[in-house]
Amino acid sequence: MTAGTTTSPGTSAEHELAALQREHGRPLFALLLRLCDGDRQRAEDLLQETLVRAWQHPEALRAQEFDSVRPWLLTVGRRLAIDARRARQARPAEVGDGVPESARVVADHAERSVAMLDVREAVKTLTPEHREVLVQVYFRGASVAEAAQALGIPPGTVKSRAYYALRALRRVLPGYAADLR
Repeated sequence: MTAGTTTSPGTSAEHELAALQREHGRPLFALLLRLCDGDRQRAEDLLQETLVRAWQHPEALRAQEFDSVRPWLLTVGRRLAIDARRARQARPAEVGDGVPESARVVADHAERSVAMLDVREAVKTLTPEHREVLVQVYFRGASVAEAAQALGIPPGTVKSRAYYALRALRRVLPGYAADLR
């Protein structure tokens, strides 16, 4: 195979390239597959690129000091795999069309601010007794016993006031009803 050889169907260059692939393709592909961490598509692409390099440099394949061209092919393939890995590491990771399962869904800050304002206004419509219980139990995170002690009322009263306060909020905030259960 020489640089001036044409590539029309059935030429000797094509036959030599096909013979090269038949003789050295499997071991070369096995090496590339290992270097590509099992990614068959990437290994096939690198195999093809290695054979293109062999076609572009027939003088390297015919050098008299080689008993076999396999070491040259393996070296070229290995270097191509290393270059491809470095290129992938130099750019951001590729992301498919779907949302990655590990992606964290974060609520929009503006939506959260609006929701806080809505809840704040709705809480103002409650009676002072209901509002005190909600502030203790839901906003300060106190237990029923702690809220009862802080407000000076029995625990059963804390529970009933919390129940009726949430019921009143569900009526005032119909879009947030699922969040108030």
